[in-house]
Amino acid sequence: MGIGSKGRRLALLAGIAVCVLGTSAAEAAGKHKIFLSMSFIGNDWQAEAANMVKAMASHKSMADKVDLQVQVAGPNAQRQIQQINAMVQAGAEAIVIFPISPTALNQVVKNACDKGVKVFAYDAEITEPCAYNVHIDQEEAGRVTAEWLVKKLNGKGNIIAVTGVPGTSVDDLRTKAAKEVFAKHPDIKIVGEAVGMWSQAVARTELSKILATRSWDDINGLWMQVGCFTANSMQLEAGKTTSELLPCAGEGSNGGRIQMLPEGTEVEGATSPYAPLGASRISYASPPYSGALALKLAVEALEGKDVAKKTILPLPVVTNETIKLCDEGTWAEMKAGCNAFKPSLVSNPGWFASIFSDQTPEIGLAAALVGQPEE
Repeated sequence: MGIGSKGRRLALLAGIAVCVLGTSAAEAAGKHKIFLSMSFIGNDWQAEAANMVKAMASHKSMADKVDLQVQVAGPNAQRQIQQINAMVQAGAEAIVIFPISPTALNQVVKNACDKGVKVFAYDAEITEPCAYNVHIDQEEAGRVTAEWLVKKLNGKGNIIAVTGVPGTSVDDLRTKAAKEVFAKHPDIKIVGEAVGMWSQAVARTELSKILATRSWDDINGLWMQVGCFTANSMQLEAGKTTSELLPCAGEGSNGGRIQMLPEGTEVEGATSPYAPLGASRISYASPPYSGALALKLAVEALEGKDVAKKTILPLPVVTNETIKLCDEGTWAEMKAGCNAFKPSLVSNPGWFASIFSDQTPEIGLAAALVGQPEE
């Protein structure tokens, strides 16, 4: 990372190669110098998004154009500000960034823009007007999932809410929109709320704390930015049957989507709880390809092409009625509509399945798993 051995160890633990994609300074000559600035990395989504950015940079259409370097700030806006300043001083032409705050980076981003640097934020937003933003409509995500849960519960019941990483525009907007929906239904009660950090492991810890003072029998549904897979697993561990699993509005993790498949569906590599359970779900996601698309758009901007300041991605929403298992996980198969992957292909249930976009044929399953582009 160029910021000390401690930072390098942090990045390596996250499975993120901190390197220049090129073996020598001579080879890098003539390439666009682009930095990837990541914030929080303690979840599956961030590591997957980084894999897809690296895969885009190494695709045959990009490899001769892009000299990519990666830095990780952690959930610390001040550190991210310092790193962005250093990137500009190091000659960055573009910075692709997951911002820890929508506003705290505004001044450093404006300074970068003033020096001719293109700044592209992915998934989370930067409000500085010179920045480019690539993301879903996060308020729509919160609203649609909350409305689904209210409908499932017929407008009445006790729910648990597990939010994301505090301070990010993603978490703020989703949570605000969902609570506005719940507030319209006075018989919907949020009886437990926790910060989940978009992590299955953190979701388990926080749900365990809530369940220390109440039982699953006291709860009627869950709204979770990440953690439906874990919540279903915990209910089974508590002796609930598959037919008793609570409806959960939550993330697009592959484990959660496999659980949505009709119980008894034969799926290669499936073992409970990472198995078809017929679980009642709506599954959405900030697609992890957003960073890779931001990189692609940054290169287009550097080449003088007209790029919109805001790119709103379609919200990937999957329900029990629309879940479709991929056979091999090819790009063509995803284009045809599959949206969940066999455990034999994806061993980590927390891995996010919404990886397909017509705009990014350069990247697919191998990109999301191990950072390798399509041929």
